[in-house]
Amino acid sequence: MDDINLHYRFLNWRRRIREIREVRAVRYRERLKKMLRDGDILRYHGNSDEVGCFVAARPLSKRNRYYEVTIIDTGVRGMIAVGLVPQNYKLDHQPGWLPQSVAFHADDGKLYNGNTVGQQFGPKCCRGDRIGCGLSLDSEDGQLTVFFTKNGKEIGSVEVPGPPDALYPAVGMHSLGEEVLLDLNAEWGMDEDDGQMIVDSHEEDWCRLHDVKVTGTLLEYVGKGKSIMDVGLAQARRPLNTRFHYYELEITDAGEKCYIALGLARRDYPKNRHPGWSRGSIAYHADDGKLFQGSGVGDPFGPRCFEGDIMGCGIMFPRDYSQDADDGDDWDFEVFQKPDEVQNDLYANNEDEEEEEGENLDGRKVMVFFTRNGKVVGRREVALPVGGLYPTIGMMSTGEKVKVDLHPLSG
Repeated sequence: MDDINLHYRFLNWRRRIREIREVRAVRYRERLKKMLRDGDILRYHGNSDEVGCFVAARPLSKRNRYYEVTIIDTGVRGMIAVGLVPQNYKLDHQPGWLPQSVAFHADDGKLYNGNTVGQQFGPKCCRGDRIGCGLSLDSEDGQLTVFFTKNGKEIGSVEVPGPPDALYPAVGMHSLGEEVLLDLNAEWGMDEDDGQMIVDSHEEDWCRLHDVKVTGTLLEYVGKGKSIMDVGLAQARRPLNTRFHYYELEITDAGEKCYIALGLARRDYPKNRHPGWSRGSIAYHADDGKLFQGSGVGDPFGPRCFEGDIMGCGIMFPRDYSQDADDGDDWDFEVFQKPDEVQNDLYANNEDEEEEEGENLDGRKVMVFFTRNGKVVGRREVALPVGGLYPTIGMMSTGEKVKVDLHPLSG
């Protein structure tokens, strides 16, 4: 009877992740017309009589409140617009032309605020200029303060009525040859002492960073990428617990080899070892779809992952589990206590690694699971080391970038 109940709970958990992904797939879907997107490059693809418009998949928010566009080519007329629009904005209109939209236009330096007639706002922009758009944190209820920047300096701001839903980054074009570089992960902040732009790097979310650069929620590999010793490692500041028991990453750039690993590791995990390779770790590797559990040899586990895929990792804690770091709101999950089909080799011997004396790797058993694009790939029972298991991400080839959400199921 217990096995049946536990199996039922796990099926409910899988269903919940699938439902969340289905909702996000509908809600978070970029839209574009008369434009082509190649990675972070947007190009006009019309006949200059038609407006081209791009609307991002996700709206601006308090966590991600700013984005930038760099003009690569102004084309024939440089009619490039950068702004915010509702999700279902008509793509045959420049941002700023229709109600509940606002945009700064590069060709004339005017601000268009829900009207086809613009008002003089800032300087014109040309090739190489970087235009930014964001939401001010001090916006009052019912009103939003939208600000615009050029080359890192604020041009001005305008108050707009808060829409019923949210405002999405939008880029408009209207002549042949126009091309821009889109950075939806840009961060904006003002240092009170000198007024210079600073980057909110979110480094406080991570306790260890080795050959990894943090820009907002984006992690970028900056190591040599020449050998297996050139691992880039990012480990979160806090372990997974019953309140925050799951995290995700999206592969935004697979780099040369897509040597990206997502998993969990003990607090003192070696910085030059891919997650899963050494004792006290477990990880799902994107390049070959294998699961590594305390060994440099992986087991077939799930499909390979590529650019655009979302990988997830979490722990299903026993109902009676308690942890000093927890502060309540336990998730109502149970796990298989003695799954016959799973062998616990998380802490298998690794001859090429020396462990610290007195290290305690034998702890309470929990179920670690992995997902790909919202579907559970598989699970393994592991023992929690003292201090818990920390979200740990590894990268190992040039150009690799991932966007991380440490709390995707909260709020």
